[in-house]
Amino acid sequence: MALEWTTAKVVDIQQAAPAIRRFFLQFSELEKFDFEPGQFVTLDLPIHEQKNKRWRSYSIASAPNGTNIIELVIVLLEGGAGTTYLFNHVNVGSELIVRGPQGKFTLPEVIDTDIYFICTGTGIAPFRAMSHFIHNHKIQHQNIHLIFGCRKMEDCLYREELTALAKSENNFFYHPCLSREPEVPAGMYKGYVHQVYDKIAKENKRPSRFYLCGWKSMVDEAKQRIVDLGYDRKDIHLELYG
Repeated sequence: MALEWTTAKVVDIQQAAPAIRRFFLQFSELEKFDFEPGQFVTLDLPIHEQKNKRWRSYSIASAPNGTNIIELVIVLLEGGAGTTYLFNHVNVGSELIVRGPQGKFTLPEVIDTDIYFICTGTGIAPFRAMSHFIHNHKIQHQNIHLIFGCRKMEDCLYREELTALAKSENNFFYHPCLSREPEVPAGMYKGYVHQVYDKIAKENKRPSRFYLCGWKSMVDEAKQRIVDLGYDRKDIHLELYG
């Protein structure tokens, strides 16, 4: 059940990439913060007089772990009032007004098909939470492909931990794609996410669900490509950023 507006304290901030930070929020009034992986919280930031123009929503990047601390991963948007405030005025010890958890961009009760997590940038947040949740709770699943697109190696969020997860979790595959690196290391793809899921889906031809999270242009192109591959629109679940 979604919480009403409450206060959370920023207990840590980490630089994840040149324009991306990880914010760790603690809900001191709660023993634990309950949510489903894939859900989001909304921040009420002091950036406008109108309430709805102060609200900014972010997917929870951490998996439920029985504590009252969650992680958000946020990119600084040029000209963005919300992220400019978070990057320039929020420090460890700052308090934020938060509502949540909210959203239905969550895992099915039974994972009886292959799953494609397709994302760009900080759109990886809900899929990081889902992937760790599946691993931590030993949830039975078919093939899971996490296909993550970013520009350069320095933007490749959570690369080491997701590489490790792919080695320890059966039938979990991590496919990072770099669009602006002249050369990429073994195990990574040069280019965009579309070429990767297109190739895997054509080769496997298995019942699948597709979860899309990222910028609208990527999501729109992926939706059309997936339908063109022969899948039904009901097999596609999406969360837009921006």
